[in-house]
Amino acid sequence: MATKYFKLNTLASVDSNENLTLFQAVENWLDRERDQLPLWLPVGIGFGIAIWQSGGTSIWIGVLVTSIALGAYSLLIPLGSRFRQLVQIFSLTLLIGFSLIALRSEVVDQPVLSKIWVGEFYGRVDSIENISARDVFRLRLATGPESGLPPFVRVNVTPEQFQESFQPGSILRLRARLMPPAGPALPGGYDFARRAWFQQIGATGSALGEVQLYQSASGRPLLASQREALTRHILGSMPEGTGAIGAALVTGDQGHISEADAQAMRNSGLAHLLSISGLHVTAVVGFIFITVGRLLALSSWLALRISIPVVAATAAALGALAYTLLTGAEVPTVRSCIAALLILVALAMGRDALTLRLVALGALFVLIFWPEAMAGPSFQLSFAAVATIVIIHEIPIVMRFTQIREEQVFFKIARAIGSLVLTGIAIEAALAPIALFHFHKTGLYGAFANVVAIPITTFWIMPLEACALLLDLFGLGAPAWWLAGQGIYMILALAHAVNAQPGAVAMMPAMPLWAFAAFIGGGLVFGLLATRARYLGIPFCIIGVIAMVAAPRPDILVTGDGKHVAFVRSDGQVALLRGKAGDFVRSMIFEKAGSAETATPIEQWPGAVCTLDNCVVTVASEKRSWTVLATRTANRVPAMEMAAACKRVDIVVSDRWLPQSCRPRWIKADRRLLEQSGGLAFYLNEPRIIGANHGTHHMPWVQARVNAAAVQ
Repeated sequence: MATKYFKLNTLASVDSNENLTLFQAVENWLDRERDQLPLWLPVGIGFGIAIWQSGGTSIWIGVLVTSIALGAYSLLIPLGSRFRQLVQIFSLTLLIGFSLIALRSEVVDQPVLSKIWVGEFYGRVDSIENISARDVFRLRLATGPESGLPPFVRVNVTPEQFQESFQPGSILRLRARLMPPAGPALPGGYDFARRAWFQQIGATGSALGEVQLYQSASGRPLLASQREALTRHILGSMPEGTGAIGAALVTGDQGHISEADAQAMRNSGLAHLLSISGLHVTAVVGFIFITVGRLLALSSWLALRISIPVVAATAAALGALAYTLLTGAEVPTVRSCIAALLILVALAMGRDALTLRLVALGALFVLIFWPEAMAGPSFQLSFAAVATIVIIHEIPIVMRFTQIREEQVFFKIARAIGSLVLTGIAIEAALAPIALFHFHKTGLYGAFANVVAIPITTFWIMPLEACALLLDLFGLGAPAWWLAGQGIYMILALAHAVNAQPGAVAMMPAMPLWAFAAFIGGGLVFGLLATRARYLGIPFCIIGVIAMVAAPRPDILVTGDGKHVAFVRSDGQVALLRGKAGDFVRSMIFEKAGSAETATPIEQWPGAVCTLDNCVVTVASEKRSWTVLATRTANRVPAMEMAAACKRVDIVVSDRWLPQSCRPRWIKADRRLLEQSGGLAFYLNEPRIIGANHGTHHMPWVQARVNAAAVQ
């Protein structure tokens, strides 16, 4: 017995020592990572926001219990250990992130229109967006309680309906056709209903007939009027074809850019130049900081009595705030302004200007005040780009390559160009999966296009526009405007040239959410850790990218209204049921299919037999062939004839309510089903169907519409 007891006691001691050794190893590793741990604060909050996005407010009890359980578990960990602190911080940030987005959703909660509405009402103009490239003005109108409409609606009016007297604060009388904010027309598509919810827009539509001014605005918002006047001034001052880009760079108004130029900028990877963000704020802040600093340094009396860096930083900070307010204070601009202010504080204090802690602090600020921004591409792309710049330049080999040294001018220029190319490639590698997840396409030559475009924009166009505005005070700005226009001509020529190259845009079908999460998680591990453990993130990134590339194309796509059906082959060829589908529908379908091919008429599609009213298409999968019947007119088909046709096929798609006697072998996707599921994507090899509304029933913008319909 004594021998047996000794053996058991020895084994328990060994196990205890092994546990202690493992715990101590974790503690030692966390101690080496102590400077990096604060960077994970916004990650924890973002994780809580992501949980809300997947489950909504209804799962708050589960989140609360999980957070409490983690906190209780941390009490079992030895006091003072870093692992204990890490668990406690994660449990707290998880709860904070979930609470922030849940509270934000409750704060913006407004009624949503349940169905199409046509009628007359009065509305006070809250804001005006001039989209001249599409010949439309977007008015955000505040409605009265007597109208029976949501408190805020967005109405499009044509230039013929719009009057110069329509200003923020004026009251209009109009007749309009309104509808609920549209959700994604196809699975994985853009969800405008989500954006409208957080913008408190309960309905959208178009004005019908004349729009009358019922009451003029008592006064115009100063910044809005200044922004509009500045936009008009730039449009009239710059050479033809360049004013729209010039105005976008200064005021952020992109509504005047033609669709051709906008598409070329997107496909060439230069679209970020048009959105007021870090590049523009940096150019403004840098221009003011350097100019004020140099001017003050001209006076030795001032240089001896004041701190020039502090004064220059203060002037640049005021300029950044004014520029942010002038451009409409959109979230990307506010985010960039905050980062710029932090950089200026660091410069004034003699600290490093750009670090990952600064990026994390900016992300933390945005997540606290705009938690809904985390799910959007703007937040993800901008912070990923800035973080990539910092991370790539903290790698020792890159630091040695880019450090300042005494060498010939030629080598300095070559080194600077090499640094830009390297940074551009790293940014493209980091941003491409994010762009593919949200937009299903990304530019392949963006890194090289940006090497040329960013210096031109930062050191030529924007400084010249600033000088032109100053010289316009004396009526001497025309030469500066002309020179700035030449720079924009070069940017546009570059964008169109890159867009015209074969393979300029890579398109892929919608990727699995887990693949995107694996890439983001792996990127965070690699970027936010400092020890060799960071390399554990690389396999996750690789797995995510492989899953993205291997994502299958859908075989059949059906829009939420049932009018448009697309048949997709594995090589990317697409046939549309209705050849007259508009550009928006076409682009949406081709993005979802991950195809850049030209649509084939359904009559020329192999296995398709069409009449005026419907088409019967045979689609071959790996295991069997599927027969699809799709209606394409509103002509009524006798019930007996329809029932017989349905019986012979596997899938029926229609934008109408079909009779109960229509019973295909697999699924009947008529109006009754599509109103619940939204658009559909069929994967016939598996087989499975994904609906656009799948997994969104818990979202408040969906519930608000359902509740409104139930009341009526």
